[in-house]
Amino acid sequence: MDMFLLRTIISTIAFIIATNFELCFCGCARAEYEIDGECCPMCAPGNRVYWHCTIDTSTTCVPCPESTYTDEPNGLTKCFSCTVCDTVQHLKVKKACTRSADTICEPQEGFHCIKLNKESCELAVEHTECEPGQYIKQTGTAFTDTVCAGCTDGTYSNGSLTACLPHTKCETRGLTEIKAGTSSSDAECEKVTSVGLIVGVTTVLVAVVAVAILSAFIRHRKHKARCSKKCVHRTLQEPTEDDERINVADSAEPTLINQC
Repeated sequence: MDMFLLRTIISTIAFIIATNFELCFCGCARAEYEIDGECCPMCAPGNRVYWHCTIDTSTTCVPCPESTYTDEPNGLTKCFSCTVCDTVQHLKVKKACTRSADTICEPQEGFHCIKLNKESCELAVEHTECEPGQYIKQTGTAFTDTVCAGCTDGTYSNGSLTACLPHTKCETRGLTEIKAGTSSSDAECEKVTSVGLIVGVTTVLVAVVAVAILSAFIRHRKHKARCSKKCVHRTLQEPTEDDERINVADSAEPTLINQC
């Protein structure tokens, strides 16, 4: 009985080994595919199977139609459709589809990829915008987000700068600070107006006006005096012949005529 059991076990093992050995040699080669028990040569990338091989003929391959592709050796009867870069997902074409390679998509400007499939991006999101009081420490790329950092004391940024700027020092420019700078805005300055300067300018203007008025008054007085002196005094006129006939004895009286 024991001998019978041992023979049974040995026979079973031998059958399993023989079956597996046969199966090992029934598989197709690396560049072949199996169809209906036959191992057919694969089509090259960019092509598809048009006719499968037979005992007498090899595989017949044809190029992939437009907007389709195969990127590996294959036994497919239909090529894959090319990927379309979806603008809704904020994508654009980096490399167009060919018969042997799919479309490669990349993020639009101002976006970065958060879902990558092989070399192609499938989903992108907008770069982070730095807040006022922050500067752009690292500019965002197609695959990394923007990195922001805060401004230190005495500097400012509106959020769009790659480095914070120092606050303007009004006193070094001869100006007065009217509003202190913050982390997001510069200091505000205005020109210095001295009270002494205002008083001095006002005094000079008053003096000039007074001198002008006094000068005009003096010129007016001098003009009036000259008019008075222009009066012409006529000398005594000689008596005419008619006068002598009338009164020879009378002496002619001098006459004074003033003309101005």
